[in-house]
Amino acid sequence: MPGLLGKKIGMTSVFSAEGRNLPCTVIEVGPCVVTQIKTEETDGYKAVQLGFKEKKDKHTPKPEAGHFKKAGVTPQRYLAEFKGFNTEYKLGDVITAEYLSNTSFVDVIGTSKGKGFQGVMKRHNFSGVGEMTHGQSDRQRKPGSVGACSYPAKIFKGTRMGGQMGNVRVTMQNLQVIKVLPEQNLLMVKGSVPGAKGSVLLIEA
Repeated sequence: MPGLLGKKIGMTSVFSAEGRNLPCTVIEVGPCVVTQIKTEETDGYKAVQLGFKEKKDKHTPKPEAGHFKKAGVTPQRYLAEFKGFNTEYKLGDVITAEYLSNTSFVDVIGTSKGKGFQGVMKRHNFSGVGEMTHGQSDRQRKPGSVGACSYPAKIFKGTRMGGQMGNVRVTMQNLQVIKVLPEQNLLMVKGSVPGAKGSVLLIEA
């Protein structure tokens, strides 16, 4: 699926033609530079590798520097591969947000915010054990029973319990494109997208 790399700017709201207030996320999309073109003959599949956000030479390892030098581009901070581009691109070509001008819906992939260790109420939306009655005074946010004692005498794998929450790859599918501003390389999509402000996103069209 073709797409571009971008950075989450933040959230705002806009009014639709019908007068509805729509929450939306502003994403800086590109400009992305073509750093490698993979073909059936050399790599076994077709894909275009794109780079996003320049970085200094002193922060670039030598193997990466050689890769970018071969493509004739400046070192890029983030790289990603995309398949299915209809247009034939060459090394060094720049793809901007204008590529998404005629797109109505996109998929946005990012890394969700890390929440650390969380209990079952926050992590799995449990309701808690109950009120403080009949002597129970410290179990409000506990998961309750997790199994019998003599049988099965173990905790089944996959039982919903407290643990690490967030900091995982999340894909939001079919987000409506509200507006594309090619001059500023900005994309506005309806609703929220995973990640914190400033995090890198993959936008697939």
